[in-house]
Amino acid sequence: MKMKELLLFLSCVLCVSADALHSDIAVGGCSESDEENMYGLDGEEVAYADFNKKEEIYPQPPFIDPISYGEEAYKSSVVFQKTCREIIKLCGKGMKDFPPEQDAPSAVMIYTRDEVEFGENNTLICHVTGFYPAPVNVSWTKNGQKVTGSSINVPYPNKDGTFTQISRLQFTPQLGDIYSCAVQHLALTQPLTKIYEVEASAHSDPGVGPSVFCGVGLTLGLLGVAAGTFFLIKGNECS
Repeated sequence: MKMKELLLFLSCVLCVSADALHSDIAVGGCSESDEENMYGLDGEEVAYADFNKKEEIYPQPPFIDPISYGEEAYKSSVVFQKTCREIIKLCGKGMKDFPPEQDAPSAVMIYTRDEVEFGENNTLICHVTGFYPAPVNVSWTKNGQKVTGSSINVPYPNKDGTFTQISRLQFTPQLGDIYSCAVQHLALTQPLTKIYEVEASAHSDPGVGPSVFCGVGLTLGLLGVAAGTFFLIKGNECS
């Protein structure tokens, strides 16, 4: 599939070292149909310009001290976009004979935010990573029917130059329901689709996060037992 638009992304990373290392990132990008200005800290999205609502959005959790870039943040993003489009015009003329690079998503995962309980509100998460250029398009279905009301964050850059995006869908688990997220990208000839089925054992199946922590805890426990047995044997030999 040929790319019909030229994409320009500029990023700046600032690291401050004290007792801990923090990474502060600013990303600005534009194409013939898309535009982005985003700020992040330590791999998390802090703020981004919403050019449809014409305001700066701060998707920060309520338990942290809020971070703000001031009243001029959105105006600065608008000015940047004008400059970006002028640069794109110049780059388009100079690079018209160079085919753009495209990387299809390297991984697509679907999982729940919280432990699943029938009849209790939850969130399905479709995690897409390893693609270039940005963005991807994510659509959802429930029992084969398209559903609306999902959300998706702005593309977040990975260390290897590719991008990550996360789409979320609010849902209420009911036995037998089947959900899917379909990912579309310039480098794909057909969508990548992942399925989530609400099964009878869903009420006892935690999300990805709890499973990982349980696995780590079990591993550490087994290592502790093995170490204790080793020192007990050594102690008996010495006596």
